[in-house]
Amino acid sequence: MSGLVGMSDAVRLAVLVLASRTPSETGVVEIRTSELGRWIGMSASYTASRVVPGLRRSGVVCVETAEGEYGQDDGLECKVLPLWAAQDVVGHPLNLAKKEYATLQRLVEAVMAPGWKHRDGRVTPAGLIGTRTGRGAATDRLALLLLVLEARETGRVRQCGGTVDTKRGRAAATVARLLGCTASAGERVLERLEDGELVLRVRLKTGSGLRNRSRLMVPAVAAAHGRTVADDVQEDRAQAHESEFSDPDVAARAGEAPETETKPQVSGVPVTDVADVAEPDVAAALHTDHPHLVTPASPLALSCSFSGEGRGGSGDLPERVCVREDQAVNGETAATGSASPVAEGGPLRGEKPKESPVDERVGQRAAGAGAGGRPKAGGWEKAQQQRRVTLPADLRLRVALGPVSWLWERLSGWQQDQVEAAAKAELAHLAGLGVAPEGAPRLLADRLTDRLAETGGEAMVDKPFPWLIHRGLPQRRACSHLKCDDGVRLDTGEDCENCGNVIHLRRAWRARIGADIDRELPGLSDVERRRVLEERLRERAAIEAEDLAWRQEQARAERARREAARAAAAEQAERERQAAAAADAVRQALACEDCGRGRSAGLCEACDHRRQTEALIAEAGLLAAAGSADLSDPASIAAAVAGARTAIEDSTAAAWQEFLQITDVATLEADPQAAADAYAFTAFQAAQQAVGAHQDDALAALGRTAEAEAEARRAYRSEQGRPWFRNNPSGADAVAAATNAADTARERVAEHLLAARLKQLHERSAAPAGKPASWTELLPGLAARPLDGDATGAVIA
Repeated sequence: MSGLVGMSDAVRLAVLVLASRTPSETGVVEIRTSELGRWIGMSASYTASRVVPGLRRSGVVCVETAEGEYGQDDGLECKVLPLWAAQDVVGHPLNLAKKEYATLQRLVEAVMAPGWKHRDGRVTPAGLIGTRTGRGAATDRLALLLLVLEARETGRVRQCGGTVDTKRGRAAATVARLLGCTASAGERVLERLEDGELVLRVRLKTGSGLRNRSRLMVPAVAAAHGRTVADDVQEDRAQAHESEFSDPDVAARAGEAPETETKPQVSGVPVTDVADVAEPDVAAALHTDHPHLVTPASPLALSCSFSGEGRGGSGDLPERVCVREDQAVNGETAATGSASPVAEGGPLRGEKPKESPVDERVGQRAAGAGAGGRPKAGGWEKAQQQRRVTLPADLRLRVALGPVSWLWERLSGWQQDQVEAAAKAELAHLAGLGVAPEGAPRLLADRLTDRLAETGGEAMVDKPFPWLIHRGLPQRRACSHLKCDDGVRLDTGEDCENCGNVIHLRRAWRARIGADIDRELPGLSDVERRRVLEERLRERAAIEAEDLAWRQEQARAERARREAARAAAAEQAERERQAAAAADAVRQALACEDCGRGRSAGLCEACDHRRQTEALIAEAGLLAAAGSADLSDPASIAAAVAGARTAIEDSTAAAWQEFLQITDVATLEADPQAAADAYAFTAFQAAQQAVGAHQDDALAALGRTAEAEAEARRAYRSEQGRPWFRNNPSGADAVAAATNAADTARERVAEHLLAARLKQLHERSAAPAGKPASWTELLPGLAARPLDGDATGAVIA
């Protein structure tokens, strides 16, 4: 992907992690920044400050963030655009099925999963390199993942061909080409993987005891297929002794095509740091990576010991190295024809795995030669890409690169890819600065036009690629403002005010220093005054540089303090969340207080509805009493409350009968608990409706009281007396406004009366019961009461 060119290994690994965790249904990954950092072996702060912005700049991943408590990128909603674009595209290699997504996720988890501890106590162990964190962790994880993908079932990794550095070895060159880095960096990565016993380098020996080719093995892959590294080594040694020739180093037959399996991930680009000569023990067998075009031939029956017979079908001498080298076929492959009958299976074709030392060197030169016989430089696969004369098909890029179309034609295919990627990254950067997406290409084109005018035109650019990458496309800020480009604001197109302030301050300091010189050192010549002025200006610049360094140090310290505060707040929030979860788990395990049902969080649903229903019935009774009962008469209040309860019970019974008519009664009889829950909910709904109805009735009754009518009449007259109705108080508009005012006043009085009566009822119900009177207090009253005839007779008797 061109967008990942030049990106760090952490960004590239993050893309693979997001791709592996992409749901096949939605294509959108939701993940926290800290969790993504655990997958790539980096801290949450590094992931938020370096990896997430890198993903945005690459254009490969669309990232939407959810800010945390302190404004940091806490939650990420990512969409891997190549996978998104490949959805429903038949035959596209990235149009993955659900099982393919699952396989990719399991592979990435096996390699680099960070490990989890589940709430139930289970522990998911980390992957092969899941515990590797810190500096270089993303590089090591990416290297191991690529080696696992490149490994065969035996755990053996197919190594790169071509010339490699003798001091590094072919295994280090293979890792370097997988990662796109130097051989020295690849060697350091390989050493770290070897220290962790994740990969092995095994050196074999020939039948004569000499050191032979080395093997790069991934033991975990071999173990996953039920094999060991020793099995593969024994097979290789056994194959080395099965030759039909006496010399094990020339065991390959003429015209025999070596076995090919799958296309390797590594390219044939030479990766060297110092030397250009490969190791003697590995150069012969892996000196070429080009396809073999010969047809398999049967083993030869040798009649004599002439070397010519061993190389072809006759005793002729081997063909010359330069035969038909000057005949270029095309720009991508080497010449496939030969004037000699031995050419089809000759040693120059590279079919023999093992050859004589002279033929090895010849094969190395032939493999390193291009179509014109010249050796190919490093990165030849990129250089051999077809050069595009016209600009890219993307309309935005065509507009942006329009002013440098002539320079574009002078670039090679690889350079055009790099310039295209840089232009896309710059367009994305402009969009991130607030520039409208439709205006970004035109803005970039204007920038290139201005830079060409500074240079003197396209004819003055002798090296187009460096000029475009380092001078034409990048933003040049003249001040500290992020949207400044050569003194012009990118979002508005006007002069940068911050640049104007900087220039103004510099001029002010220059004038002030000049005035100080004139006052302190009068009579100086112009030359001497200019010298002193420049010295003091340099001193002032040094002071400003020190001040800037101090402020930057303070900013870094403040940033570190904020990050520490965020981390502490996150830990505190996590502890509170865990405590709340533990408390909730304990509460959920409690039995119901009323019915004793287990795991009901202290109160089951049916009992909760019963409690709420009783509260609503009591509230409905108070509303009914407040609207129609005499508050001074307890019997009237009790009658109103009882009537409200009876009405609610009747409505509940009617609603329950309607429910039974539309429900399977047998199901309810089979589950009494469900029936009880349904009845409790039905009663709760009936009580809710009754409360609303009684409240409306109470307001209507209180709205007809004398107090409400008096307030309504006052509001009616007050509205008619408004200045704008004074001339025509009986008009339609005045009457309508007065009527609305009277209704509003009546409703307001009714609400006030209802609140006052409810308060009185609540106080009456909350008043504690009086202390029972003593017999000393009761007997005088009982003695004064007259007795009826029955009571008198009973006493006389």
